[in-house]
Amino acid sequence: MRNEVLCLRPEKDFTRVGAPAPSTLRVHYLSPDDAQVGSLLRQVQALVIPAVGKPLPKELFENSSIKIVQVTGAGVDRLDQVAMKSLGIPIANMPGGSNQAVAEYVLTSALVLSRRLMWSSHEIRQGNYSAFRSRMLADNLAGLEGQTIGLIGLGVIGLAVAKAFVEFGCHVRFYDSMPKDFELARKLGLELVSLDQILEESDIISLHVPLLPSTLGMIGDAQIRQMKPGAILIQAARGGIVDEKALVAHLQGGHLGGAAVDVFQVEPIADDNPLLSLTGDANEKLLLTPHIAGVSRQSFTNLFRGAWENVERVVVQGDQPKHQVF
Repeated sequence: MRNEVLCLRPEKDFTRVGAPAPSTLRVHYLSPDDAQVGSLLRQVQALVIPAVGKPLPKELFENSSIKIVQVTGAGVDRLDQVAMKSLGIPIANMPGGSNQAVAEYVLTSALVLSRRLMWSSHEIRQGNYSAFRSRMLADNLAGLEGQTIGLIGLGVIGLAVAKAFVEFGCHVRFYDSMPKDFELARKLGLELVSLDQILEESDIISLHVPLLPSTLGMIGDAQIRQMKPGAILIQAARGGIVDEKALVAHLQGGHLGGAAVDVFQVEPIADDNPLLSLTGDANEKLLLTPHIAGVSRQSFTNLFRGAWENVERVVVQGDQPKHQVF
């Protein structure tokens, strides 16, 4: 088959945001569990997949004819890097397409948690208007201006988040051995510091690193203990980077001022996930969302158009893919 592509997400995902497949490609849209997936991979030239979903086994790609696996988001942890390299199949992602959406999510989470907005709404609905207002005043809560923000990872998404916090008058610092654009970071007034400094001195910490062997469990009990009392942790990177049990312990114990978690070690979140076991004030300090930090109509349009352009570049034009991860 010529210029044929297998896509494991519904066609309506693309058409509803104005990013249909180009006419130069003939696309087969199937569910990941469809029995035809394996046979089609031996006929088509490209596979398009969402970043979120079950891991795809090496066996699925053996004897396939594909020239590229195109992920419609940034994360590529559904794929076995060693296996795909051994098969000679390039993997490309779409970095930066959702950076504005993630920046909006992180900034919103920081505001909601630091100003206790959801908590306040709950207390008012419980008839505790006056008592909770008095508590808010007594706690002398800080706004964002002048706060120290620590970013772990400064890729395109981290830079977008940094810009947003800078606009609110925050002091933004980052830890990254290979920042995406050090010159832009310098112009924004960002400060490169050690991981220990990020943990020990930040009022709000936000994670923006991929899930790799080196980042798995990166933020555990010891790292959370290093954080300032009352610090806020925002986890909108990839599940598995933060030890969920340790996070729960430090929220329940009162060490952390709050946390926003958009990604989980197991997705969908399991009923026995410790994050669902918090009680009292600790429960009010935790904001949970279903992996939607990068989800917006605008971000999907950017991601999908870029993905199709890259597939077309490889399959139709015969060029090397952009944004090849491995």
